Amino acid sequence: MRLSLLRPVIDRPGPWATVYADISHGTDDVEKQQELLASATTAQLFALGADEATCGAVHEALVAPRDSAPGAHTGRVLFAHDGVVVLDTPLPGPPATPFAAWGPVPRVTPLLAAVGDDPVCLVVRLDRNGADLVVLGERRTDDTGRAGDAERPPPRTAPADWSERHLQTTAGRTGERCAGEIADAVREAFDSSGAEAVVLIGEAHERHLVHDKLPSRLRAVTYESEHGGRAPGAERDLVERDIAQVRAVREREHVAEVTDRFRTGTGSGGRSASRAAAGIPALVEAARAHRIETLLVSPHGADIARQVWVGEGVDQLAVRGADVQAMGEERPATARADDALVRCAVAGGAEIVVVRDLEQAPEGGLGAILRRPEEEPPQ
Repeated sequence: MRLSLLRPVIDRPGPWATVYADISHGTDDVEKQQELLASATTAQLFALGADEATCGAVHEALVAPRDSAPGAHTGRVLFAHDGVVVLDTPLPGPPATPFAAWGPVPRVTPLLAAVGDDPVCLVVRLDRNGADLVVLGERRTDDTGRAGDAERPPPRTAPADWSERHLQTTAGRTGERCAGEIADAVREAFDSSGAEAVVLIGEAHERHLVHDKLPSRLRAVTYESEHGGRAPGAERDLVERDIAQVRAVREREHVAEVTDRFRTGTGSGGRSASRAAAGIPALVEAARAHRIETLLVSPHGADIARQVWVGEGVDQLAVRGADVQAMGEERPATARADDALVRCAVAGGAEIVVVRDLEQAPEGGLGAILRRPEEEPPQ
């Protein structure tokens, strides 16, 4: 799972207000329903100990106008700290359990469970003149440019945007030569964007030409949609369905790969890891030392709600409060193990994988694949 969305939350000390809200109101008197939700939520936060400024920021965010168009999001999560809503993002649907919380660590695990692995996908819309490339994933859509027909102007992007650098090709190419240029652009975009899958959309002839020009490593993760084309909006619903299916397949495959590595104790690329860690004491020690390569979290595990001790710093994490005091925290506090481990693991550069299948999940719901000592980041 890609966690750049959580960086503003992970990098700041608490306390945090966390709100998972069901905003699937009826069509009548929406403003009143928003006000009722906002008032009830902020009253709950205030009762839990949240300061007035943070409660006010949450209230203001919940009553702000929202998109009420058909298909608009019906769930929402907010993270607020020190009078500011730091992150306000939609959920794919209503939260499984709406709630408000106040504590030293943000309640990020339900967001990760709701979003899933969210694999990044490179979508390539083809015709005989060229291609349009778009990156989908991490709740984003990035127009990466066009390949094959340079008479169309490139998109206006910031100089540092990787997409501007890679997708301007020579006009006037046809057939094999055009397919080769597009394949080169797809490879560069795939590598630069961190995509995990490619979807080719367009006429079968153009799809097959480009597919055959891709390197074998990309062909293994490239899928073709029989629907749509390069024209804007062409068979949009069918194309979106195909893309969603591809991303779901990639998520299942990735989770299966990670859980297999956890069971066998191997690191990324099949390399032998120092070990796989399980159990709260071992996971806390590994997270604090930034030894976690991948943290596995099951939303239904018995250990995820166990209490651990934390301080303001992301590395101030221990099973005992006295140990956190020894790290320099005068007032250690308790937090859920899943959220505290996620915070510390993300700060250490770890990947987080949500495992929904109970048969695949580590015992207790939490586990980790550890880095080899030479792979550990500098402290």
